[in-house]
Amino acid sequence: MKKVYLSFLSLFLIFSSFSQQIDNGSMEEWDDLGSSQEEPSNWNSFMSATGGLSLFGSQQVERSSDTPMDSDGMFSARAYSKSTFGIIANGNLTLGQINMGSSTANSSDNFNYSKTSSSDFSQVLTDLPDSIVFWVKFQASSNTDSARIHAVIHDDYELHDPIDNDSEPHVVAAAGLNYGITNGWERKSVPFESAGAAQTPEFILVTFTTNKTPGGGSDGDAVFIDDVELIYNTSSLGENSLDLWVSYSEKGLSFSDDFNTNSDAELFTTSGVLVQKSPMNTMKGLHLNPGMYIVMTDRKSFKFIAH
Repeated sequence: MKKVYLSFLSLFLIFSSFSQQIDNGSMEEWDDLGSSQEEPSNWNSFMSATGGLSLFGSQQVERSSDTPMDSDGMFSARAYSKSTFGIIANGNLTLGQINMGSSTANSSDNFNYSKTSSSDFSQVLTDLPDSIVFWVKFQASSNTDSARIHAVIHDDYELHDPIDNDSEPHVVAAAGLNYGITNGWERKSVPFESAGAAQTPEFILVTFTTNKTPGGGSDGDAVFIDDVELIYNTSSLGENSLDLWVSYSEKGLSFSDDFNTNSDAELFTTSGVLVQKSPMNTMKGLHLNPGMYIVMTDRKSFKFIAH
């Protein structure tokens, strides 16, 4: 029988497959473990910074055995803020390199950048992902503070974040999310949106900070990060001879018969908030507030609109 996907349905779906990933997104591998230079492999913080003030950089990331319940690994990264002479240095963990150029937190001389000439300070990317997902736990002294992730896909250019005028033409897509104190570990999904004139994805610059505002927050604010992954979409709905689709109608959320509906699925808002995690069969018929959502299951993601 022919399936009707639209008519009274408001549906936008994409089939996704697993593809190129961020090196050491699991935070299991570490360099200089036990020393003040300790950093997760492929990731960087202040101890590997450059710039005129880099000699004043201090350790602000460490390996932690605090991990999400669903993680297959043993470790996460804990990035934390420090106060020096009354000035807050946000915890900062990036795939690029930190440039410390000014003691004024919001100076344009302070930025992270993809040092494309060095594999230690850049992450090569050959495909365009749909979203970035990660586990995070944010602890802060103020309920009004927000941590931040910002991921920028760009062409072969030493792109700066925050994005400056010279970097803007080299941006392919970006994903950003500010989020408040979490209730323990939370998994978040942030979609990439076209954000620049460039068309060729060659590198990705990802940055996690303990505050959305440079110099914001308090001494000791901390963000734990684990299992950072990229989700890729393709229009190839017939891959592996499976007819996979997700739809939403007046009857609620529906899944095609080719899914193993006993498998776990995760339902996110496009702002990265986890709405529900449960077997798909318990999500059938679920009614949602209007908006766009992402369903993730077995490294496949589907977008749909609920009206």
